[in-house]
Amino acid sequence: MPAHLLQEEMSSSYTTTTTTTITEPPARIVQNGEGNSEKHLLHAEEDIRPEMKDDIYDPSYKDKEGPRPKLEYVWRNIILMSLLHLGALYGIVLIPTCKVYTWLWGFFYYIISALGITAGAHRLWSHRSYKARLPLRVFLIIANTMAFQNDAYEWARDHRVHHKFSETDADPHNARRGFFFSHVGWLLVRKHPAVKEKGGLLDLSDLKAEKLLMFQRRHYKPAVLLMCFVLPTLVPWYFWGETFQHSLYVATFLRYAIVLNATWLVNSAAHLYGYRPYDKNINPRENILVSLGAVGEGFHNYHHSFPYDYSTSEYRWHINLTTFFIDCMAALGLAYDRKKVSKAAVLAKIKRTGDGSYKSG
Repeated sequence: MPAHLLQEEMSSSYTTTTTTTITEPPARIVQNGEGNSEKHLLHAEEDIRPEMKDDIYDPSYKDKEGPRPKLEYVWRNIILMSLLHLGALYGIVLIPTCKVYTWLWGFFYYIISALGITAGAHRLWSHRSYKARLPLRVFLIIANTMAFQNDAYEWARDHRVHHKFSETDADPHNARRGFFFSHVGWLLVRKHPAVKEKGGLLDLSDLKAEKLLMFQRRHYKPAVLLMCFVLPTLVPWYFWGETFQHSLYVATFLRYAIVLNATWLVNSAAHLYGYRPYDKNINPRENILVSLGAVGEGFHNYHHSFPYDYSTSEYRWHINLTTFFIDCMAALGLAYDRKKVSKAAVLAKIKRTGDGSYKSG
């Protein structure tokens, strides 16, 4: 059965009870003085997602005038990131002599790790765009630990700041500071004081109340050592006789570096290169190549226009493995209350603020 027909058949059986369609998106800001319209739009969003407000863009925040504080380099991160990428480069050299099972293992670990970020830290915990039952949350917290991109609480906190104060000094990976900074440089220097100041004002009570996130946070270092480095190295070496060298440099270092850079491209390339069919007034772009690497996270102009949509794109399964995964979990009863923006609301947004590049279908 073709994928689009399978999606329609699967969706029709449970969408009416497990998907919330947002018929009107919240306004970023009303410029024409239509106060009643703004109140209506914001009220609609409150009805849909009453527990979440701190990932909605705040257009009132402006950077302070004057020079930025002097950069403070985090030499530990600089050294570790350099060594990781040197190891990954050596891993590329070793790929032709790897066993096929090692390739498959590395790819499997990459996909699961990526889902821990995209379906877990991003769509579930950062944006609360759907809900997950305990077995799925346990899987996602394990997968998130495998990805080693800070614990889910810290990831979600920084991501909410990124959305609320996008591309200002309060944005942890402000793309206005260039490709390198938004890609990896932000991890190599101390955070701008505005990031800490504004991040400290967010309501993170929902994250603090989730015992699974707090458990991961308390035991993060040993868990990361086991799940991101020890396990992916030992499995190929023990189960199918791969050399320790190939296991370490290909299945661990190269795989980990690819997961990191695929995620970072959402912060860098997807904020700098591509189209803006939904909102030409913001920098995030639609970037298909990023979506391929980041299992569905490259539809970034849409995502910043509608951060509460669980699919992070208009088209659900189109180059979006994460949405397919969440829908499969919904079919199993493990995911529910998926938030989805209506077609009418999307078209209204396109007409109001799009750059003219939108193509239907």
